[in-house]
Amino acid sequence: MTATGTLTTTRSAAAEWRAIGVTVRVVVGSPEALPAATALLREELDRLDRTCSRFRADSELRALDAASGREQPVSPLLAEAVAVALAAAAGTGGAVDPTLGAALTDLGYDRDQGALPADGPAVRVRVVDPQAWRRIVLDRDAGTLRLPVGVRLDLGATAKALGADRAAARIHRELGTGVLVSLGGDLAVAGPGPDGDPDGGWPVRVQEAPGPLSEVPAGCTQTVTLHAGGIATSGITARRWVRGGRALHHLLDPATGLPARTPWRTVTVVAPSCVAANTTSTATIVRGDAGLDRLARTGLPARLVALDGTVTRTGGWPAP
Repeated sequence: MTATGTLTTTRSAAAEWRAIGVTVRVVVGSPEALPAATALLREELDRLDRTCSRFRADSELRALDAASGREQPVSPLLAEAVAVALAAAAGTGGAVDPTLGAALTDLGYDRDQGALPADGPAVRVRVVDPQAWRRIVLDRDAGTLRLPVGVRLDLGATAKALGADRAAARIHRELGTGVLVSLGGDLAVAGPGPDGDPDGGWPVRVQEAPGPLSEVPAGCTQTVTLHAGGIATSGITARRWVRGGRALHHLLDPATGLPARTPWRTVTVVAPSCVAANTTSTATIVRGDAGLDRLARTGLPARLVALDGTVTRTGGWPAP
């Protein structure tokens, strides 16, 4: 399932392009603000990519690979992204683990999804330490970070959501317009909806598969209204590849270093921020059979689609 962004109205304007391996969409309530909003979002995404990308050889994150075990200076943005990832790990009991970069690479996920070979030879499985994230030492005041020896970070579960939150807040703050920012399945809003009514909210189309409505199976699309915060979808259907005849996906179980065995193909969550929504949806997938009960206890609105297509709603998620 993908949160595809607001349905454009006559009082809004939108732009869409590809960046950081996903479809990027920005919608503003003031059409005249669109060029400036687009420029700000491009700037934010470029900084995020240069700082947090696991796939860019020149990123700040990749530079940490050669320094594991030693304290290294880090930029404020990378320090923020690591702090957010560690908070997600702590808040989920390690279900959302930022130390799985090496395991993902070993499984073949070593480049943007669009450039990833769909098939390939068998891969070796890395034994992971599900407690490694607890030994990361981050000093944001000093601007330093020390990783355990052998640990490679993957911030994909939270950095993209952080980028959506940061960009939406900045565009609203600097341009004074209501805005929606969508980075793939991670979406954040700030300010009044496209009709100018602070209570009107942003209509967001949630659909089971990407692409135009004509290509989406009947019953798999729903429009919900987002008034504040963010909405995020995690799933095992979009980022998939095959190695040695085995189908793999990118959401790993930290206990095994292998793709999580889960009854859910997608989980969509609404929360006060996109980071919180993404953290919760990812943790629900990774927790497998226990995910639904843990999710229900949060009280957050959510829509879960099981492997057989059965839909479960919790936390007040509206019926279609």
